[in-house]
Amino acid sequence: MSQEQAVPSRTGRRELNATLTVRRVMDGADVLCLSGILDTEGAAALGHELTAHLRAAGSNRRVILDLTGLRLLSAAGIHVLDAHTRHLSEHPVLVIVSTPHVREIFTVAPAPGLHVCPTLDAALAALPEIAPHRTVGTADGPEDQTDDDQADDDLGPRTKARTSAVIGMAQGIVLERYALPGLQAAFDLLRETSRRHDVPLRVLASAVVTAPRPAGRSSGWFPSRPPTPPPSPELLDVPEQGAYDRRQLLRTLVHQVVAVADADGAEVHLTDQALGNSLVLESHSGLDAAYRDHVAQVGAPPAVCARARLLGRPVLVADVTTDPDLVATEVGRAASAAGSRALYAVPALAEDGACVGVITVHHARPGPWLTHVQLTALRNLANDLARWNSWYRRTVVLDALEHLHAQS
Repeated sequence: MSQEQAVPSRTGRRELNATLTVRRVMDGADVLCLSGILDTEGAAALGHELTAHLRAAGSNRRVILDLTGLRLLSAAGIHVLDAHTRHLSEHPVLVIVSTPHVREIFTVAPAPGLHVCPTLDAALAALPEIAPHRTVGTADGPEDQTDDDQADDDLGPRTKARTSAVIGMAQGIVLERYALPGLQAAFDLLRETSRRHDVPLRVLASAVVTAPRPAGRSSGWFPSRPPTPPPSPELLDVPEQGAYDRRQLLRTLVHQVVAVADADGAEVHLTDQALGNSLVLESHSGLDAAYRDHVAQVGAPPAVCARARLLGRPVLVADVTTDPDLVATEVGRAASAAGSRALYAVPALAEDGACVGVITVHHARPGPWLTHVQLTALRNLANDLARWNSWYRRTVVLDALEHLHAQS
């Protein structure tokens, strides 16, 4: 299903036009592809067209606006897009913008009803309520994750979709920055780097998206970085070489947390800048899938890990079923259904006081249960987590980015 409609505009000197083509890419989404030149008069016409398509889509379909075919996007065009979508901040229109300077315009002056994506793959991945979508693939559908990521069942479906969108953004950045022949080549470079340096693909993609742009192709991305050994942990029982294996270290940590706290379950979150600096579930023990889905990505309270992060100190929930912040919430009900009655969350604070992660322990019986020795041990493990995470990000992850930059 497709249709074309010219959106004409005129100036006093010449006639300009933009062409609008509508493509239905799946049962739940329409892509409006705009090509040509969009000046002031054309922008007004686009506003009417966009309003009509949004009304027709209603609540059952989502609209994606593809601007990659535009040779010129005027300030009037950006204003019209903002004015006609501002009311859609909760379910924004996805806008595909491939050129860096146009993306920068939307970054400097963000429009609440628009969400900018670098590719159609990334836009589709941002629509988890329609269908799961792989970030990249040939017609035969190759893998879009490293082997390490394929075993990762911690993330809920919506968080997996958002993570897929981040990988799509990283592909777009690598494609444009290094003038690669296509998205598949960009993905292959990301995957090869991920495997070579044993950095999960989603962690590498987040770093590509959030790291400062390298100064040039001929120089290093992060020059003059002296090699730094892993920090010596206070309590975390891992050998020095184990610090390089992110997944294994986090598994070791969560099992040690359970043992130290005499807990019935535990979860470890780390922040991810590319996901709005939200807390992402990285490791867990003794927690069911339904609860994990609720805490897979946490941006704000009432989840206890978010409360500990917000306050910058440990938080005790003596009884999930009576806690005023949790009792009537989905995450509180999920914790109760999983058999947890008491929760204790400890923030992992970096040297500057910023929270980079949270350790949360669960107990099947209500009330405080941790002794002074156990509380001290949990604080030490949280400190170990913060120090390791800081070292890993500025050593292992930056090494991977250097490799990607050199191989391009």
